[in-house]
Amino acid sequence: MTIVASPWKRHFGTPSPTHAPQRCFRGGAAAVVALSAAVLLSGAVWRDARAQDAAKPFRLCVDPTNPPFSTQEPKAGLYVELGEAIGKALNRSVSEVWHLSYFGKRALRTTLLAGQCDAWIGLPEISDFMGPQIIFSNPFMNIGYAFVVPKDRDVSSLDDLKRQRVAVQFRSTPQNILAERNDITAVTVMSPEEGVRAVADGKADAAFVWAPVAGYLNLTEFNSAYRVIPVSGEALEWPIAVGFSRKQGDLRDAVDKVLPDLSVLIEALKAKYGFPTETPIKFGMADTRGVGKLAGAPAAAAAEPANAAGAPAVDAASTTASLDAGATGEGKALFNGTCAHCHGPDAIQAERKIDLRRLRRKYGDKMDGVFRKVVVSGRPAKGMPAWGEVFTSDEFDQILAYLMTVQTE
Repeated sequence: MTIVASPWKRHFGTPSPTHAPQRCFRGGAAAVVALSAAVLLSGAVWRDARAQDAAKPFRLCVDPTNPPFSTQEPKAGLYVELGEAIGKALNRSVSEVWHLSYFGKRALRTTLLAGQCDAWIGLPEISDFMGPQIIFSNPFMNIGYAFVVPKDRDVSSLDDLKRQRVAVQFRSTPQNILAERNDITAVTVMSPEEGVRAVADGKADAAFVWAPVAGYLNLTEFNSAYRVIPVSGEALEWPIAVGFSRKQGDLRDAVDKVLPDLSVLIEALKAKYGFPTETPIKFGMADTRGVGKLAGAPAAAAAEPANAAGAPAVDAASTTASLDAGATGEGKALFNGTCAHCHGPDAIQAERKIDLRRLRRKYGDKMDGVFRKVVVSGRPAKGMPAWGEVFTSDEFDQILAYLMTVQTE
């Protein structure tokens, strides 16, 4: 209506009482012509814009080496096929932008937020995931961890695994859960694949690992020889959605409109790629005691390395000031959103070497300086990335303020 109102006011103006009939007649004729031209022009512009949008490919960021979600050679995976279906529903061709997702949120900053692609399928639909920078479609499925057991085994809770050997991935939520159980032997592995193979090789009686990978391996390598039973509970399962930059609200809304029509396809793709279909085992608070809420759930990626930089100067006054409740809360959110992948949600970690609750016990008065040097410059040989170019000095203060609240004696 803006285009209509503008020529209408411009041509008619405000007629004087004495000349109103004549001016209205002459001005009205001109206005009708101008109005018609404006409407035709605006319609043409609108159709051209729509045509241009439809002609643009739907650029989808995907990891080339992340089965069962996505692979480049051959081009396959649940996210790849779902992306193709979304593009078709939007009447747009799909162009894959292949990018390793190992670098986690940094990968999103250099691709999705930098305008290299339009969407990234498979992000956790969590309100505080990268703040307002990322917006989400409606979730289209849940993914998380699962038990892998022989087909003749019935497991409905952790108690069914007493006196059993259970494979868990290093630095994972299941490892932290089993650290609280003295009646279950944890067999530490470095990947979900290794966990499933530990069961197959008789090195473990069960595995408690990432469900999509376990289900895919069970289907493709072991001919569905095992039961893959998903679990649900705090820090064990997350809703998954399509992520967009906050500038792509219209595209997000368009995807939301077509997702319900793809629900049957999504279920078929889950079956095709071996995702578990059994009813999830519900974990209660007693099962997950010691495991805090993970603000940054597993996305398409893991840690977020950065280049090393000079350590910021240590300011005792600013450190003390940062220990207020606000800074501590901000530090907890930053920690859980980035550091929890390795060091455990809420800094709860069973591996003593990377248990950050022991910093004060280990370093005493040097804790502050050691913390800053390590997080800024990293320890690449030990798997610790450098974060000097990712976080600001104030954010380091906030993370340290939070860690001060969880130190054990």
